[in-house]
Amino acid sequence: MDALLNRGDRPQLRADWVRQVTGQPGPRIVPASADASFRSYWRVRNVDNSPILMDAPPQREDIGAWLMIADRLRAAGLHAPDVYASDLTNGFILLEDLGDRTYLPALNDDSVEELYGDAIDALFIMQRDLSTQELPTYDSRRLRQELDLLPQWFVRKHLGVTPQRGGDDTLEAAFHTLCEGALEQPRVFVHRDYHSRNLLITERNSPGIIDFQDAVRGPIAYDLVSLLRDCYIEWPEERVHEWVERYRLRLAAAGLTQADRVTFLRWFDWMGVHRHLKVLGIFSRLWYRDGKRQYLADLPRVWGYTLRVASRYEELKPLAAILERWIDGRDLRIPVR
Repeated sequence: MDALLNRGDRPQLRADWVRQVTGQPGPRIVPASADASFRSYWRVRNVDNSPILMDAPPQREDIGAWLMIADRLRAAGLHAPDVYASDLTNGFILLEDLGDRTYLPALNDDSVEELYGDAIDALFIMQRDLSTQELPTYDSRRLRQELDLLPQWFVRKHLGVTPQRGGDDTLEAAFHTLCEGALEQPRVFVHRDYHSRNLLITERNSPGIIDFQDAVRGPIAYDLVSLLRDCYIEWPEERVHEWVERYRLRLAAAGLTQADRVTFLRWFDWMGVHRHLKVLGIFSRLWYRDGKRQYLADLPRVWGYTLRVASRYEELKPLAAILERWIDGRDLRIPVR
């Protein structure tokens, strides 16, 4: 397969590789989906099982981590896609098609308890049973690098604001607080993008779990807040707090945390602020660097989470206030001209 790497035509490269690994002379490869990374996904027709082809250009993506984590998820009884063939050199994986019934369009007041029940059951298994060996650690350096996306891409690029020294000091103090809050939590397997667009309703062993290649060893509240304060759908705070407390009790019964209700909710809230500050930066970068404007539509929801939660804590109120001043009531969905 090494010879394939030297060919510049990626569509032809995909087709040649699929023919080689399936033995089928005429597979039809049609778009399935793309995501916020450099990966793309293709449905392969005229081949047994109608698999999905993941195309992850090796100069941009490493499929080795995806394959390792998929093995661990399946070994724990969770529904990560089966792998039929893979090629680390060229960045291809032929895998099980989990369908296209993502959680997001199916979530409503009637379905959420069942769907989130399945997702939280799967999350509990991940946190209780999955090894974090060989996974990167969500350490202070990584946590801080993610927060630095906010001033670079959201504040300077999207808002057109250059923070002065006082503003920089406010961000610095809040970033330190948020990192310390993350580091004091128990460390477990963290999917890092556990939300309604990466969970699929499947006929067996639902949910199907995807987009897990960036998993780390990190804070116990991270994936829970990704799910319950999803950047793409919002739930009443009373309901979110009920889900959080129910999950804390489950973790405590399993010996995964000794945190009381107030401490665990603070972990959850501060982890959410950290994640949403990062996402404000990422969604802005996806437009200004990568030309993916659709993510700007979700900025108001992400900012709403950030403002409401940060305003509840004395340590984070200055952060909420200065961001609110910089935003100055503008429609965050509209890019800078």
